[in-house]
Amino acid sequence: MRGESVTSTPSGGDAFATGSRVIEVRVAELRQLFNAIDPSPFRERDLDPNAEQFIVDWARDLPRDVPLELRVHLERCAGPADEAALLGQAIHQHFKVSAAASRRTLRALFRRGRISLLIALAFLGASLALGDLIGRISDNGFATLLREGLLIGAWVAMWRPLELFLYDWWPIWGDIRLFDRLSRMPVRIDYNEEVSDEAWRSDWPAVPTSERRASNNA
Repeated sequence: MRGESVTSTPSGGDAFATGSRVIEVRVAELRQLFNAIDPSPFRERDLDPNAEQFIVDWARDLPRDVPLELRVHLERCAGPADEAALLGQAIHQHFKVSAAASRRTLRALFRRGRISLLIALAFLGASLALGDLIGRISDNGFATLLREGLLIGAWVAMWRPLELFLYDWWPIWGDIRLFDRLSRMPVRIDYNEEVSDEAWRSDWPAVPTSERRASNNA
């Protein structure tokens, strides 16, 4: 069920503001939230595609003018004291990267739209000039048909750049705004204290990434 929930279970992370809307996910381990084949350090790792889609879809269903918050129901006890903060940083970084990628997509779309518009305008001008020339040379039925065909083709050429500038850009802009909101939302973990105290050791790294690499290379 989607909505806010009030729990008395142990938790850690950011404080939730009054009036915010909560996105809730439930996982057995924190690593389930992240892409298992991404070799990046934990805080730079991509979210699992299914987890990302779940969060984004839920956020789309919520009003655009309210703060968002993420509550992770974790089926294990608490691990290192900073794991909730690290999780928040990783999720924020992921959506910052997503917003930046969408901005690049939007810039590329406008650049393609400008080029398409220039080509279409040039074709429109050439078609009109050629149609006028045909009209001065001949006014028979075939010449009239050819002039009308050129005019229709010219306006058809204008369709794609007009579509880019009128319709294609705003869904991308909506994604940018949504990713920006998700990149700032507080993140909190609710723990299950009924699980073994050592369960976190197989989930969250017990030492920093740099030390793990050093030990692996030793």
